Amino acid sequence: MIPVFDGHNDILYRLNATPDRRREIWLGDDGKGQLDLPRMKAGGFAGGFFAIYIPSPSDFDAPAMLAAMDNPPYDFPLPDLIDHHAAQTVALAQIGHLMWMERTAPADFRICRTTAELHAAMATGQIAAIMHMEGAEPIDPDLDALHAFHAVGLRSIGPVWSRPTIFGNGVPFRFPSTGDTGPGLTEAGKRLIRECNALKMMIDLSHLNEAGFNDVAALSDAPLVATHSNAHAICPTSRNLTDRQLAMIRDSGGMVGLNFATCFLRPDGRESADMSMDPMLHHLDHMISYLGEDHVGLGSDFDGATMPQDIKDVAGLPKLLTAMKDRGYPDALIRKLAHENWLSLLGRTWAA
Repeated sequence: MIPVFDGHNDILYRLNATPDRRREIWLGDDGKGQLDLPRMKAGGFAGGFFAIYIPSPSDFDAPAMLAAMDNPPYDFPLPDLIDHHAAQTVALAQIGHLMWMERTAPADFRICRTTAELHAAMATGQIAAIMHMEGAEPIDPDLDALHAFHAVGLRSIGPVWSRPTIFGNGVPFRFPSTGDTGPGLTEAGKRLIRECNALKMMIDLSHLNEAGFNDVAALSDAPLVATHSNAHAICPTSRNLTDRQLAMIRDSGGMVGLNFATCFLRPDGRESADMSMDPMLHHLDHMISYLGEDHVGLGSDFDGATMPQDIKDVAGLPKLLTAMKDRGYPDALIRKLAHENWLSLLGRTWAA
């Protein structure tokens, strides 16, 4: 089985939502969700980015919203900005869950802070976890918290998760739409990008609007990365990347991880899981044609999105690799898409 390194998952959010059941969730006794340790092993999940995510205090993700997303067009207002004082409490709790996962299964799971640790974990069969922050709400304007979180292991951060932060603006949940939906980085956001560069911390462009993307591209000295995004030419949602953006990422030596979320895969923008894996392969074909085979990987969004019925959860990863092979992808390319490109990207970004 070819191991898979994944660009994005939301299991920490799920654990934090029901902390009294985290043992059942993590060790696989509840049979729900899309990620747990037994299914990770069954699916060849070798590591990935584990997102710290601050949920909105409203019912933004209510069933009514998901139902509307299955009947495009749709356009939902974004929740309000969240203060860093409130966000830090949630972020620290999710970091605690990640560290608890490591303590609970030390032979199987390891938080990695360097590329040497990533390679060592994967060589011994441990799941290599990168602490990632999806939306910089927990970071204060002076960036002191950025250094504190870096000290405990944060190695990747996205300035926004769709709703605005003091650093910039994300894209709304809108279909059809481009990502050109508002102003870019604030002055605080520009300071954040420079400080992430100084810390050799990876910057994630997923959820950032087009103006913010352009600002990061102009400021950053690191490869441009979108951990879980797809091709706008195939699915014209605000969350997906235009061909121009894909080319800019390629030219920076960066990377895009294929998002498995149905509403970002399907040309009709629907939320329904009733779909084959063909759209996933169409997105891969398109992104490889613009980015090259060394700059594309996987970014599932497990435990944060509706998956295609043929994937369903992390145990379904081998089905996607088989579909790549059936499409004619050579084994060397499948290995690049599955894990090698992510490891190479982190080597170029972290420099350690």
